[in-house]
Amino acid sequence: MDGKFYDNDISQIVELDRAHIWHHLIQHKPFETSEPRIIVEGKGMRVWDQKGKEHIDAVSGGVWTVNVGYGRESIANAVRDQLIKLNYFAGSAGSIPGAIFSDMLLDKMPGLSRVYYCNSGSEANEKGFKMVRQIAHKRYGGKKHKILYRDRDYHGTTIGCLSAGGQDERNAQYGPYTPGFVRVPHCLEYRAQWDLTGEAYGKRAADAIEEVILAEGADTVGALCLEPVTAGGGVITPPDGYWERVQEICKKYDILLHIDEVVCGVGRTGTWFGYQNYGIKPDLVTMAKGVASGYAAIACLVTTEEVFSMFKDDASDPMNYFRDISTFGGCTAGPAAAIENMRIIEDEGLLDNTISMSAHMIDNLNALAEKHAVIGDVRGKGLFIGAELVADRQSKEPAAEKMVQAVVADCMQQGVVIGATNRSLPGFNNTLCFSPALIATKDDINQITDAVDQALTRVFG
Repeated sequence: MDGKFYDNDISQIVELDRAHIWHHLIQHKPFETSEPRIIVEGKGMRVWDQKGKEHIDAVSGGVWTVNVGYGRESIANAVRDQLIKLNYFAGSAGSIPGAIFSDMLLDKMPGLSRVYYCNSGSEANEKGFKMVRQIAHKRYGGKKHKILYRDRDYHGTTIGCLSAGGQDERNAQYGPYTPGFVRVPHCLEYRAQWDLTGEAYGKRAADAIEEVILAEGADTVGALCLEPVTAGGGVITPPDGYWERVQEICKKYDILLHIDEVVCGVGRTGTWFGYQNYGIKPDLVTMAKGVASGYAAIACLVTTEEVFSMFKDDASDPMNYFRDISTFGGCTAGPAAAIENMRIIEDEGLLDNTISMSAHMIDNLNALAEKHAVIGDVRGKGLFIGAELVADRQSKEPAAEKMVQAVVADCMQQGVVIGATNRSLPGFNNTLCFSPALIATKDDINQITDAVDQALTRVFG
């Protein structure tokens, strides 16, 4: 290695990182005078940084990923064993772990029948968009190509996915965007666009989607892409009546329903998939983060047999199949890790634990809301919970983003990693986000909410 010697001395690692790494979602100017954070080790719900400081992780790896916790030796061993046997072959051929995991996965997803492997949530959503566009060309002369997406939802970081992105600050400076993507209103009742509540509000929010469809022309709209619970846009749980009406609208206008489960998938909401909380029957489902809990890169696009059949109904047409490839969708580590990840969730009863710990965390946060007027709303599903902070409860004026980030920083100083909407929603980056691993205990939840209590007292008084 050109005479260089790496002994994992942490001071050397810090300097190499500072000199060479371009970190995600971070302004690097402060690193000229301060150290970048390096996470050295993880076990269960906890991680340790380069200074040896222990943190409880309330966001599952920072981006809602490590669903079964850190240090799972059985997953690492499953990946190791598979890599020795066969590490990779292009997705034009199959693999043993790929076939086995597809069957395990589809057992949890009645009504769906095909799995397309790729390596990230953004890529999975891009595949879905491409399928919709190809179907439009094959069946509708290219006309039924538009894809609707919802304000505040997020579907990935590519230009195509940002074109379907409902978070304007995330999208800023990356246009122009791909044409044919059309926004529909969000469904956050706390930030109501209509003077209605409960089921009436839910139905009205869904009817707003129909209004967009009619304005665009139903014969031009091919799909509606939604998160079952809006994630980075503020942890928005849909009101009663919303999803039932959405499905009626999609069926009425022959519009494919694409559910983005990249965050909610594989246990996060207390069911295998978020859409299963609402009786949704999707045509396409995308997933990534929790599929293997971050132990290997894997994402999936799952479809109905009807969608799959649209790409094999005319063997005489050489252009009729889905002409797409994901290089690293052929890695076998992903499905090998996913098989063991799913076994752990089942054998350890983590779906039930998620529901139980969700109730405990929401109770704790509601108790904090009685103490701290800055908490305007607590909402969530499973171990995916948000607390929206406001400057005034009566007016619901959002708390300043700087103050919200000060709460996050205070918790970090206490050794508790939490999240918050930031640089995403103009004027509304004011929701604290919690997504601890599905293995969380009451003691873990108490430690997290105790830290929030102390941070709110110090930041807001």
